[in-house]
Amino acid sequence: MTAASPLLEPEVLVSSAGRGWSGLDAALVRVPRGLTHVPGGELHRLGLHYGPPVNADCRCDGQRLRRLQKPGDIGFVPAGMDSSWEDDAECRILRLALPQSLFDRVATDLGKDASSIDLIPQIQLRDTRIEAIGWAIKTELEADTPSDPLYIDHLASALVIRLFDAASDVRGIMDKHALLQRSREPRMSTRQLGVLTDFIERNLGQPLHIGNLATFAGLSATRLKSLFRNSTGQSVHQYVIRRRAEHARVLLATTTTPASEIALATGFAHQSHMTSTMRRILGQTPGEIVRPRR
Repeated sequence: MTAASPLLEPEVLVSSAGRGWSGLDAALVRVPRGLTHVPGGELHRLGLHYGPPVNADCRCDGQRLRRLQKPGDIGFVPAGMDSSWEDDAECRILRLALPQSLFDRVATDLGKDASSIDLIPQIQLRDTRIEAIGWAIKTELEADTPSDPLYIDHLASALVIRLFDAASDVRGIMDKHALLQRSREPRMSTRQLGVLTDFIERNLGQPLHIGNLATFAGLSATRLKSLFRNSTGQSVHQYVIRRRAEHARVLLATTTTPASEIALATGFAHQSHMTSTMRRILGQTPGEIVRPRR
């Protein structure tokens, strides 16, 4: 992937628009050869490859994976995270978009707290149950007769349940690996980390790019990503997003500043972006915070 590569727009072949589906947006898309950038938004995104194999260069949340993408390969990107995909040939994807409200509802039904479930981006996931649900959704998209909305609700809920399970599986593996590796991994010094996090804290309302943070820390971008994750257990992006959400919560609870202004002051694109991020990370929306009286 190069900075000069032109960005491409996928072509929607079939979509769920107008079918009366709720809680799940689905589409079969044709992605041209080249680079596609998918900006982070309010929806969780899942893609299931169903066309001929292609070589892909994928990036998300500091991860990069070059691999052969085959039918049944799954990519999952949580809400708020950017991703990019560069393919050496045209590929076809079942693209699914899921709102946080669906994850919240399913978690409640399971007796869980959705905010405690750390959804992790997975660039190449192989999961036979998610794959089976994906094929069922694809079949419904291609059917001439509209599906029973209850059946779609069932598929969407089953998909979220399995994504919860998959996140737990991956987190367990990562935690065990981290325990084994943590003592041997290089980290930032206490002073270096403190200076950087203080800089982030003072600039939460401004655009923060990994390149600028690396320059400030006197490190390469790649080195900063590695050292920061080793030192804090999370990526720079995850740290910044959480601090923005936490800072917004404090401002909402202690000031009468309008929520729309607080969103911009804490680095969010707009108020709904702040709301969805706070719900996902803190398990609390701005409307649930008791505000001071004017």
